[in-house]
Amino acid sequence: MSPPVDPVQALSSLPHGPEFRFIDELVELVPGSSAKAVWRLKGDEEFLRGHFPGAPLMPGVLMIEALAQLGGILIQTRPGEAPLKNLRLTAVRQIKILGSITPGQSIHISGTLQGMLDTLGQVSGEIRDEAGHVIVTGAVTLAGEK
Repeated sequence: MSPPVDPVQALSSLPHGPEFRFIDELVELVPGSSAKAVWRLKGDEEFLRGHFPGAPLMPGVLMIEALAQLGGILIQTRPGEAPLKNLRLTAVRQIKILGSITPGQSIHISGTLQGMLDTLGQVSGEIRDEAGHVIVTGAVTLAGEK
């Protein structure tokens, strides 16, 4: 296992601002291969106001975005490869949402870079809750430019 990595530094090559990052801590990184991260749903996020008022849940699409962000880190840290420009989520595959996260809980994201075809990369992964239950599983495809 690698030592903790600064998520701001690791995410700096991605197109997201800090207010749209769904990774608080990168706990493991094998550059260009696999990674694990954690993000905590605090409860004051703007998107929760309208997502089931009175019983807020983290939107499934944002959990998929968290997996895509971890995938972006994997693609952008490939040894011997320059980071891609304009890296974007281009496809979701076989995504299953099996549970939910409420304010105060954390998601534990893991991903593996399955392969690259020029500037197109596929990452498979899963998100677990604090108890270790799988709540999201599937794959995402990201594309960028050289």
